[in-house]
Amino acid sequence: MKQLTQKLKDGRMQIIEVPIPDLGPGMILIRNLYSLISAGTEGGTVKAARKGYIGKAKERPQQVKQVIDTFMSQGPVQTYRAVMKKLEAYSPLGYSCVGEVIDLAPGVDEFQIGDIVACGGAGASHAEVVAVPINLCVRIAHSSSLIDDGKLRMAAYNTLGAIALQGVRQADLRLGETCAVIGMGLLGQLTTVLLKASGVRVIGIDVDPAMVRLGDEHCVDLALLREDSGIDGKISEYTNGIGCDAVIITAASKSLDPINFAGAIARKKATIVVVGDIPTGFNREPYFYKKELTVKMSCSYGPGRYDPEYEEKGRDYPPAYVRWTEKRNMQAFQDLISQGRVDIDYLTTHVFKLEDAPKAYDMIVGRTEPCVGILIEYNSAVSQIKRDMVYVKKADSQKGKGQGVTIGFIGAGSYAQSYLLPNIPRDKDVVLKGVMTASSAGSRSVADRYGFEFCTGREDDILSNDEINTIFIATRHDTHGYYVKKALEAGKHVFVEKPLCLTYEEFEEIRKCCELSATSHQLIMVGYNRRFSPLTQVIKERITSGPMSMIFRVNAGAIPADSWIQDKEIGGGRILGEVCHFVDYLTHIIGALPVSVYAASMRDTQGHDDTLSVSLKYENGSIGSIQYFANGPKSLAKEYVEIYSHGVTAILKDFRELEIHGTGKPFRKKLASQDKGQKNEVVSFVDAIRNGTGPIIAPHEIFNTSEVTFKIIESIRTGAAIKV
Repeated sequence: MKQLTQKLKDGRMQIIEVPIPDLGPGMILIRNLYSLISAGTEGGTVKAARKGYIGKAKERPQQVKQVIDTFMSQGPVQTYRAVMKKLEAYSPLGYSCVGEVIDLAPGVDEFQIGDIVACGGAGASHAEVVAVPINLCVRIAHSSSLIDDGKLRMAAYNTLGAIALQGVRQADLRLGETCAVIGMGLLGQLTTVLLKASGVRVIGIDVDPAMVRLGDEHCVDLALLREDSGIDGKISEYTNGIGCDAVIITAASKSLDPINFAGAIARKKATIVVVGDIPTGFNREPYFYKKELTVKMSCSYGPGRYDPEYEEKGRDYPPAYVRWTEKRNMQAFQDLISQGRVDIDYLTTHVFKLEDAPKAYDMIVGRTEPCVGILIEYNSAVSQIKRDMVYVKKADSQKGKGQGVTIGFIGAGSYAQSYLLPNIPRDKDVVLKGVMTASSAGSRSVADRYGFEFCTGREDDILSNDEINTIFIATRHDTHGYYVKKALEAGKHVFVEKPLCLTYEEFEEIRKCCELSATSHQLIMVGYNRRFSPLTQVIKERITSGPMSMIFRVNAGAIPADSWIQDKEIGGGRILGEVCHFVDYLTHIIGALPVSVYAASMRDTQGHDDTLSVSLKYENGSIGSIQYFANGPKSLAKEYVEIYSHGVTAILKDFRELEIHGTGKPFRKKLASQDKGQKNEVVSFVDAIRNGTGPIIAPHEIFNTSEVTFKIIESIRTGAAIKV
């Protein structure tokens, strides 16, 4: 299928061939009929992308700070990879569309194939086919024959209509009251249309005479240019000296004028709702303090926005407690259109075919002609779209022969593109065959950048491909166990980023798969990279035998409670998702398996065990301690290790500095930059496959590490030491 994308590196826009997106749980697949270009939001994104690097830096100071932090902690190579991954990726555009349902995820019964739905969110992009979660979709008809083309076009305004409606709800106006709307662009026009439909008297204000005239013709009772002389008096006269009952700001500006002017025209105890992108550092005097004004922020489409439980998992809020969610706002907006209560057809000034869509953005950025609502139209004559792989390059008949390594990637996000893909050896024995990621544009970006032969949205194209003998799994944690089991059953070598899996049931199933495939010499590898660090290798050479005592202190830092890592269903929490690294490291250094574990945590108010202490006892008499702390400062180095054995002590600081004491003159080594072993790990795994040398990490160590993390959770829960 075709999708509109741009590259943030230079702002270049392209219509590219991408695979149809994977249909995840709780999602529906939609063949687009129309999608809306948001001239404000998308135009700003495109304009910023077309700037030079200095201009980009000025637009995104927070991201510049992140780049500097990455450079200081990880060095120039990783910083360059992280930056170029963003700049060179195909970035999708669009977040509002209407189309026909062509497929449903298992368990989705709210929709049927053939339904016409309006959609919102990042998934509702400018592409022939999109995959959208059910709580970001609303049905508008059971068939396209039941809705005329004019209403279809209006339905494409779904997202902006819901945003406007949420702003109106935040204003909490009553019949006959007066509301001023500052900013009469597309969002302002929609807001005034909705206010008029609810019986509110509307004043429209803008700096653009064309937008003021458009509002005057269609949707406002009093249209005013911001620069009009005596504008305050005109508004006072219109409101009989009372002032506006509410002011909704839909403008986008870096000026304080919209918020301060809102204070000037509002009545005492009025509400000011901020919908647009404006600064809110208003002047306390003379209006906001004396009038006791209320300022409200309107969050996008409404309650549910940015909540993974609602948007990704489809868990609704009870109407008795949250009457108007983002989905119910979308539905209300579509009902107003279908019932003829609002008519926004006048807003559509341009309609472009998908192949001509880049011209629309040239028009927006260059301001070559007046425009308000811009739609992209898709070829409705295409009834079926094939879910074929997208071939990016021709297969090299000279590569991958004999004991070669032919690789398929499932998931290839930031970590994979920074640490896995760049470190795969590029020689005649290694072939990058196919890649599948969560997004269509993402799959194509990775395929182009790293030289995969094809990209796809179907797991079977990777797992059932007879030419692929090695699978790399770098998805979110909740799918690791599923893909590992499927890959092993398909007879593939497996590299999976940590953790191995999230449940004990998956753990047992994978272990059985490994036992059954032991005779086929399949390799299974988990991304425990720290044991492959060059400084770790020095430690193993210089501290070789006997019981040890060991401390691994991790200044992990806090992560937000709503991070996917904290989600027990998706990320598994930090013990399963991160502490496993340090369990494996102790096992590797000590050279023996843990036989018992005791753990205690400082559980936070959200129920997360992010700060914990773990004590491990090993079969050779060694003891180990993992101090995983999320309550430390960012200025402190993240990882610190001390190892004691027979009068010798090794001190490892952030996998960059090593000291060994007790062997005469202290040994010291410092690397130019941090090296946690990712390159050595990947190269060793690939070499083991093509050379047939056996596992890089013994399977019993891999399974023991996973089992220990489950036991850590059990120990925290029971307060007891647990045998492994």
